[in-house]
Amino acid sequence: MSQDQEEQEDELLALASIYDEEEFRRAESAQGGEIQICLELPQDFKIVVKGDKQTEHDVSFLPPLVLNFELPPDYPSTSPPEYTLSSKWLSRAQLSALCQRLDELWQESQGSVVLFSWIQFLKEDVLGFLCITSPLEIAGPAKALPERKRNKPDVKPGGAPALVPTPGGALAAGQGGTELDPRAVAEVDPRANVLPQLLDFDEAQRQKVFDGKVFCCGICFSEKLGSGCLLFQDCRHVYCRACLGEYFQIQIRDGNVQCLNCPQPKCTSVATPAQVKLLVGEELFARYDRLLLQSSLDLMADVVYCPRQMCCTAVMVEPDTTMGICSSCQYAFCTLCKRGYHGLSHCRATADELRSLRDEYVSASDETKKFLEQRFGKRVIQKAVEESFSRDWLDQNCKGCPRCGTNIQKVDGCNKMTCTSCNQYFCWLCLSLLTRVNPYSHFNNSSSPCYNQLFQGVDVEDDDEIFWSDEDD
Repeated sequence: MSQDQEEQEDELLALASIYDEEEFRRAESAQGGEIQICLELPQDFKIVVKGDKQTEHDVSFLPPLVLNFELPPDYPSTSPPEYTLSSKWLSRAQLSALCQRLDELWQESQGSVVLFSWIQFLKEDVLGFLCITSPLEIAGPAKALPERKRNKPDVKPGGAPALVPTPGGALAAGQGGTELDPRAVAEVDPRANVLPQLLDFDEAQRQKVFDGKVFCCGICFSEKLGSGCLLFQDCRHVYCRACLGEYFQIQIRDGNVQCLNCPQPKCTSVATPAQVKLLVGEELFARYDRLLLQSSLDLMADVVYCPRQMCCTAVMVEPDTTMGICSSCQYAFCTLCKRGYHGLSHCRATADELRSLRDEYVSASDETKKFLEQRFGKRVIQKAVEESFSRDWLDQNCKGCPRCGTNIQKVDGCNKMTCTSCNQYFCWLCLSLLTRVNPYSHFNNSSSPCYNQLFQGVDVEDDDEIFWSDEDD
């Protein structure tokens, strides 16, 4: 084995021992491989998308730079490694500048292995070399240019588009500078929005770091790995999945889908649906999803439910109308009284609704009174109020005949009453039916509940007037 081959093998073995399989993969058929290099970002690093609305996003990780390389037979004595450098968030112009810097590093150390130096540069010095600072501006989806502009690119003398640094480290064409390097591969679709990809990668890497740490559960106070815990994003409180899963299951079974928040007292952080699905079974999550949708619809003023018990589908209501049409059963109904749609006619109130309508109308504000009059009609409202007052008076001053139900008012006399409608004798105190032969026996019988209470409750002004004969009666 030659000296170059020995140094190549030693370098590849060293890389395999330093980096795990996700970071370094050695090629099977040639002396080469692929290295994924994650940049070390400063604390509180942010990214922002160029556009009308610039929203900053905190990130701790960006997708790695990917260095694919193959070592020629005369490396490192004579030739440098053959490579390509790719990225999902750097432009091809920026990657070209990095390729030029890698070539310079090879020139500085020609005759020695250089891969580790390249990796260190890409890992630690890329942001400074490209003058990238926080917030990092990410280009949004490209817009189609007019045909005239597409056919007339700016070119420098010699015909090749030119690239120069711009504020923030980006490179632009058409102003003089370095040509694009064929080894620079930008894995960015100019028509796609790269922001979701960056945020998804950052979240996945954060979760990976979280899974490897040890946390103390705030409920059972046991120390567990992050892979067995759940983190509330807003408050950063951590609980083990066993404790939190049991807590969520109880809340969902009780229908409290709005209470799946952090158990810490006075904490308002709420679990995301993805976190809930992770902790409960499919059946409970389906119930949670259904109840959450229903509670959300209940809070929407323009959503009502189909009144048919076999349907109950949510129905969107157009503004300034009282008609709803169910998309499931095609039932057209009034959104106020929930009966069949009756056009401009007033809603018909049931007997139970009329009983409560008076109290609602009397205690309502002027705006609510106007709404009730428009819904039921002013005449119906007045009738309900009058009947309600009459009913209150009857309830306070009358009793119903135990035989025919006619309202009877007792003005004077003893407790033996005669119905004016059916002529039935009855007791005013207990409403028992009395015999026509001897109606007073009810008050003379010692086993009767009204014994000696014939004149119970009677106001006596003259003691002599309370005694009379049967002929007087």
